[in-house]
Amino acid sequence: MTIEARSPRAATRADLLACAEIVAAWEAGNDWMTPGPDAGTLAGYLDAAFDAREIWVIGDPVVGYASVDPATGKLGAIYCAQTGQGLGLRLMDRAKEGRDMLWLTTHAPNTGAQGFYRREGFTQTATLPGEPPHDDIPLYRMEWRR
Repeated sequence: MTIEARSPRAATRADLLACAEIVAAWEAGNDWMTPGPDAGTLAGYLDAAFDAREIWVIGDPVVGYASVDPATGKLGAIYCAQTGQGLGLRLMDRAKEGRDMLWLTTHAPNTGAQGFYRREGFTQTATLPGEPPHDDIPLYRMEWRR
């Protein structure tokens, strides 16, 4: 991957299947996660939300993405196929740009992500029930404020 490919860029619809494949692989790699929709279905969800979200990707080919709802400040997704290389940090920095607050939900067993979010200044503000029918795993709401 080139240096330029390590900086987030605005996603295009052509990137959505790669983003969905990252999520599907992440779900399959976590034994506590209920099997979810396939990558094609996930890409359809991303496409439906595309015009209402700010979505950035990183890598060429795409190895990570983040999605923010600009109306609510919800960080709806941040996924990286490769960890420990600073890709998630670059995506998080981009998501924070121009904002005073972000919030997200993370599955209770996802302690690695929670550690990353805490290092990035997020604090847990609530425990929520899961979101059936896909999964019923409890969620933590976490918030970041500038």
